[in-house]
Amino acid sequence: MPEPPDCLYGRIMKFFTFLLLLPETLKRTKKSGKQSGKLPVCYEIVTLSVKKKMAAELYPASLNTNLPNSNGAVVTAASKKNIVQVTQAVTVPTTTATQQNINNNNVETTSWQSTHPTLRERNALMFNKEHMADVHFIVGPPGESQKVPAHKYVLAVGSSVFGAMFYGDLAEGESEIHIPDVEPAAFLILLKYMYSDEIELEADTVLATLYAAKKYIVPALAKACVTFLETSLEAKNACVLLSQSRLFEEPELTQRCWEVIDAQAELALRSEGFCEIDLQTLEIILRRETLNTREAVVFEAVLEWAVAECRRQGLGATARNKRAVLGKVLYLVRHPTMTLEEFADGAAQSDVLTLEETHDIFLWYTAANKPKLEFPLAQRTGLTPQRCHRFQSSAYRSNQWRYRGRCDSIQFAVDKRIFIAGLGLYGSSGGKAEYSVKIELKRQGATLAQNLTMFVSDGSSSTFSVWFEHPVQVEQDTFYTVSVVLDGNELSYFGQEGMTEVQCGKVTFQYQCSSDSTNGTGVQGGQIPELVFYA
Repeated sequence: MPEPPDCLYGRIMKFFTFLLLLPETLKRTKKSGKQSGKLPVCYEIVTLSVKKKMAAELYPASLNTNLPNSNGAVVTAASKKNIVQVTQAVTVPTTTATQQNINNNNVETTSWQSTHPTLRERNALMFNKEHMADVHFIVGPPGESQKVPAHKYVLAVGSSVFGAMFYGDLAEGESEIHIPDVEPAAFLILLKYMYSDEIELEADTVLATLYAAKKYIVPALAKACVTFLETSLEAKNACVLLSQSRLFEEPELTQRCWEVIDAQAELALRSEGFCEIDLQTLEIILRRETLNTREAVVFEAVLEWAVAECRRQGLGATARNKRAVLGKVLYLVRHPTMTLEEFADGAAQSDVLTLEETHDIFLWYTAANKPKLEFPLAQRTGLTPQRCHRFQSSAYRSNQWRYRGRCDSIQFAVDKRIFIAGLGLYGSSGGKAEYSVKIELKRQGATLAQNLTMFVSDGSSSTFSVWFEHPVQVEQDTFYTVSVVLDGNELSYFGQEGMTEVQCGKVTFQYQCSSDSTNGTGVQGGQIPELVFYA
């Protein structure tokens, strides 16, 4: 039965009054609900009705959509019930701990960027990886090439050449760049340094790496390569490194190569590396005045180089071809400075010289009226040995210095790299005498050189030189041990007032006693008064 108009009007007014007061009512009821831990039923009903409508509009029940919730879980919007549950979960108040984590941005993640905090570490992870690579290099000659992925920005930051290549006015837009003149291993070493600042050098690839570093103007890597080469420099690779150092314009390395070649010329010229040098480097070496070896050794080395060059050019190693590949360089060999026997047994029978040249050289040796020769006549100056004397005086007594097979030994160190060529020893204090002697050089117990030789003393207090077969390279700031065992006249001179430090030219020597010494030699007195060296 319909209500009277007055009653209906009154109910309508109450309803509008309720709506006007609803916000304040909700505030009070919500506040009281928080205190009691539960919201009033009327508030829950209103909230649910509003959110049901919003959820129904945004996520229709007909769509089977996976959605991430606020906790990262995936829920399915397949029914109104599910949507209601989601909206109810959203309205749950955030706990204090959760809010603190959000405010502090303390959100845990498993991304590779977050687990590597430094830029260097993150860049290092990208080295030689396809991830985000925007350029590829085809490195090496055809048939031996390798495809290397890279990132333009990293390369441009590390090299001005790459910077111009990728971002300069003439920047290349190709996605693949061919580099046939660089070895793949060396290119990877270059890239690894540019990505991570790490330098990994090996003897087999260091020259190729130096070439790559020079080509792309990466000076720090080039310097590391030169330092590596200097520390690994020895007679067997000195000529090859000389050729490369000239090519790369590294004057310090070139100077170090000359030091080794001059002092250890015979070892350097007889090494396999000597046969690998170019003709211009061969010419420079043959013009060298300070080569410390016999000219017969020089000629033998030149013939070996000629054989290798014939092989490189696909020619048979005939006397005619060897002379052809040598050209004018042959006339830098100083045949007249050999002994007659050396020339007769070597160059004269090599067939590289013409009959006329061989005839004229023999006449030059023997005839009073010497013919004119096209070969240099002056002997090479070689190197002048230096001597470091460690005693201030010498003496002899009626009962000293005796040997009887015992060892005299001393330790020494230098502040510059030198080459030990031999030792100066005291001889007999009772007149002329002959000694047989075994000399030895060690480093940390390992024998570097030894020689069994002899010398004759004249009864004076002078020192008498004995030589190693070849000079031995001695590094700075490392102690070495020299030892001698003499057999001969029992009484000899001995040194006194020994010095622990001696300045000899530009080299400073330090001495200390050796545990190998069983015959009384030490820093203060005894045998081994001199070290003979080149510097």
